[in-house]
Amino acid sequence: MVGQQVPIYKIQIRDLSVWYDGIEALRRVTFEVKSHEILGVIGPSNSGKTSFLRTLNRMNELYPHSRTDGEILLDNQDIFTANIQLLRKRVGIVFALPLPLPLSIFDNVAYGPRLHGEKNKQKLAEIVERSLRAAAIWDEVKDRLHKPAFRLSGGQQQRLCIARTLAVEPEVILYDEPCSGLDPISTLKVEEAMQELKKKYTQILVTNNVKQAARVSDRTAFFLMGELVELNETKELFTVPRDKRTEDYITGRFG
Repeated sequence: MVGQQVPIYKIQIRDLSVWYDGIEALRRVTFEVKSHEILGVIGPSNSGKTSFLRTLNRMNELYPHSRTDGEILLDNQDIFTANIQLLRKRVGIVFALPLPLPLSIFDNVAYGPRLHGEKNKQKLAEIVERSLRAAAIWDEVKDRLHKPAFRLSGGQQQRLCIARTLAVEPEVILYDEPCSGLDPISTLKVEEAMQELKKKYTQILVTNNVKQAARVSDRTAFFLMGELVELNETKELFTVPRDKRTEDYITGRFG
């Protein structure tokens, strides 16, 4: 029996608009996210990058005065009619500041699987090891799994948070400025982990660091004032941008 074919597009966005307190943050955004790609999302502050990211797992619904119009399909299924807990299991998010739980390294990673009903100790140990390996931190913490997570360095804490996201077996990983507070060496380790994760996951990286987008992303989207200005293969967008606003941003003329 032939294996199931991976769809070209993991996520499809159609005419997506988002408002907060009546102020439009995103305006009629339309594009697709390919399966197993790293999509970089760049743009100046207040361009709609984070609003876009948080719409993908319906975090915007936590804001009482937000409104969303348009359509987002995950594997051709409407995310706005999906069970929100299951959606957030399928679409995980890693935030700018690493926020490990006040627990051990092991318990941080095991937290999600336990929440979803996993009680078998051996299975939990396997999940923890697999997730820490995938986040490229296993070799650094394997001898201190039961030590407090807050004792890790900032870069290690961020990779621990990635491992915690991986432990519930998502399909899509969202990153909201995951390296903004990290030193260059820690940033490199996170970026290397992202490249390895591409084999199994679709990833979307919001970053204010255009050089990071150029290093890591397969394609890059440029947002400005709530609009998608340009989306292209990363090399093309950074060398021959189609829109002068994109060129001005990546060359530092504004933003």
